[in-house]
Amino acid sequence: MSNSNQVRASHILIKHQGSRRKASWKDPEGRIIINTTRDSAVSQLKALREDIVTGKAKFEDLASRYSDCNSAKRGGDLGPFGRGQMQKPFEEATYALKVGEISDIVDTDSGSHIIMRTA
Repeated sequence: MSNSNQVRASHILIKHQGSRRKASWKDPEGRIIINTTRDSAVSQLKALREDIVTGKAKFEDLASRYSDCNSAKRGGDLGPFGRGQMQKPFEEATYALKVGEISDIVDTDSGSHIIMRTA
């Protein structure tokens, strides 16, 4: 990566009733999202996180199946980014991780996420 201040991360986003945009590639009408509470999104993410950290599943496989972000097509990979490019809570959580670490639940206007720092 050219810029040493950049990080790279993958994430799994679960949208819910509080999400700014209640639609996604896997739920274009937003029928599921509109009925998903934040608590339910969080418990889904906690279960996915558990499967990743225990080695039952790969982050990118779960991201491509479950993430409401278009990055799902790339296994959740967002590519490199610097400060000021992502929503603040997302940025702060990513910069706080070591490479290979997975965050706890992070909430943004988009929904709830788990983030894995990859570089």
